[in-house]
Amino acid sequence: QVQLVESGGGLVQAGDSLRLSCAASGRTFSTLVAGWFRQAPGKEREFVAGINSWSVTNTYYADSVKGRFTISRDNAKNTVYLQMNSLKPEDTAVYYCAARMFGTAQDMGVSKRGDYWGQGTQVTVSS
Repeated sequence: QVQLVESGGGLVQAGDSLRLSCAASGRTFSTLVAGWFRQAPGKEREFVAGINSWSVTNTYYADSVKGRFTISRDNAKNTVYLQMNSLKPEDTAVYYCAARMFGTAQDMGVSKRGDYWGQGTQVTVSS
C-alpha cells in the first residue's frame, strides 16, 4: 500500500508560480510511476504530468501545460513535485498526486489511471 499526501496549493494571481509536493510512504516509491492530475468544478479529471520511475528525466505532459509546468521527483525523499509557472485562471482545480506500479508516464497520461491517489490540494488562480 502507498499513501500520498499533497501540499503546496493556494491562491495566486495569473502569471504567478506555485510548487506542489507529494510525499509518499509505504511501498518503495522509487519503483512507481508518479504523476499529477487535476479536476476543476463540473469537469472531468484530467492528466497533467507524469514521470517514470527508472528515469527521472523521462516525463510526459498534457499539451495544456507543456512549457509551463515541470514534474520532478526526489526518490531519496519519496517526493514528487510539480513546478507550475505562468499560471492561468484555467489552471484552477484540485490537484491530485497519483502513482502506479506498472507502465510508463505516457501510459498514465493516456489511460488516466493510477493505483494510488492523494487527497488533493486546491489551486486557485485569480485573473
